Amino acid sequence: MKMNPLLLTDFYKISHRIMSEKGTEKIYSTFTPRGSRIDGINEVVFFGLQGFIKEYLIDYFNDNFFNKPKDEVVAEYKRVINYTIGESCTDTIHIEELHDLGFLPIKIKAVPEGTLVPLRVPMMTIENTLPKFYWLTNFLETLISVESWKAITSATIVKEYFDISNKYADLTCDNREHVQWQNHNFGYRGMSCNDDAIKTGAGHLLFSTGTDTIPSICYLEKYYNANIENELVASSILATEHSIQCQYQDDKKYYERIINEVAPHGFVSIVSDGYDYWNVLTSVIPSLKQSILNRNGKVVVRPDSGDPVKIICGDENSNIQHIKKGSIEVLWEIFGGEINKKGYKVLDSHIGLIYGDAITPQRANEILKKLKEKGFASSNVVFGIGSYSLGYHTRDTFGMAVKATYTIVDGNEIKIFKDPKTDDGLKKSQKGLVAVLKDKKGNISYIDNLYKKDLSKINNNLLQDVFIDGKIVRDDSLKEIRKRLN
Repeated sequence: MKMNPLLLTDFYKISHRIMSEKGTEKIYSTFTPRGSRIDGINEVVFFGLQGFIKEYLIDYFNDNFFNKPKDEVVAEYKRVINYTIGESCTDTIHIEELHDLGFLPIKIKAVPEGTLVPLRVPMMTIENTLPKFYWLTNFLETLISVESWKAITSATIVKEYFDISNKYADLTCDNREHVQWQNHNFGYRGMSCNDDAIKTGAGHLLFSTGTDTIPSICYLEKYYNANIENELVASSILATEHSIQCQYQDDKKYYERIINEVAPHGFVSIVSDGYDYWNVLTSVIPSLKQSILNRNGKVVVRPDSGDPVKIICGDENSNIQHIKKGSIEVLWEIFGGEINKKGYKVLDSHIGLIYGDAITPQRANEILKKLKEKGFASSNVVFGIGSYSLGYHTRDTFGMAVKATYTIVDGNEIKIFKDPKTDDGLKKSQKGLVAVLKDKKGNISYIDNLYKKDLSKINNNLLQDVFIDGKIVRDDSLKEIRKRLN
């Protein structure tokens, strides 16, 4: 739904313009991850600002405000406000002045996207560039927040998977080559809407090149200068689903057709738990061993129900041998493989396994830990990362908030801050102007309580101009952001 972007805000923002102190010329705010509700995560992946600026602050504002007749956008705004809050807030002179100006008189500074930002360190700042538009800084808070927190949060969660994969690759594998494929995005259908899925999927692709969320690739091409024709942005493989398996009612016939007729070469993922997963693993697959070994490619077995740790690694309490051993050990007994330089078993290259039901970072860690204990390399399994991991979060997961810290009133600089005595310290904001610095060891911190003259003396501030007066002035590529992270 396309509407006047001056209506993309909370109601209480409408009246803040007339509530500000008389003579206000500038409002300056910071965007900060204030805390973590996930143990062990003490920094977030800054990502999504460039996409937000291009999509909303430029394209959306141009299409739905600046390039539309002034009378039309003013009338739309006035009608909504008049019939909701009332006539006390229906003054539209500021809307008319903004339309006449023809661009957003805003400056945004930010750390480079792909920076790992410690908690409580501001990721970006926003301020008005013309005095009469002081109201615009925090008017945009709602839009900035709703369009930014999820991409940052999702990228941060996927980094946790990436770190786990790297940890066990270093322990049990000869290299990390498989890691970029080990955490595949299965989350599209489980997100709240297309936009949610797209931006979550884009954050996922900072660390992974495996995804089933096609539009995230298009998003990165449009807003992050990616190009699938000359770089690896993302890819996937042929794959079945339960509606395909259950059509056959005969799992051997199903497997035979997929591996011999539909996908006689290359990678193919075959969902295998529609009826009796353990029968597929211990009867169907062994009967097709030679066909699988004769293929030029990999057959990826996909269990999709039960306890993923037990299905993959085995259930030591079971009296049934194949269930006690688990999928990877059963596949090893059928196909064998090799022992790598670190002494861990690697399945034959023609066979593999992916599990995408109810996977979490904690379960991924437990699975790779148990595989290590059983003598198997972590590269033997791929995880499908879905909404169970990527959807169960809110803005408060990392406490992300835009807060005003500085203002100019009648030419006088005023440092402002928030520090509620009834709070535990989480909501305490910075004070005054801020700078973000990196020391020689790569540690990132901030300094605040600054006036303009103080800030002007800092020449190594990580907060650099990204958007000024309707134009983007720093335009990163996906390749550059991935390089910063890796």
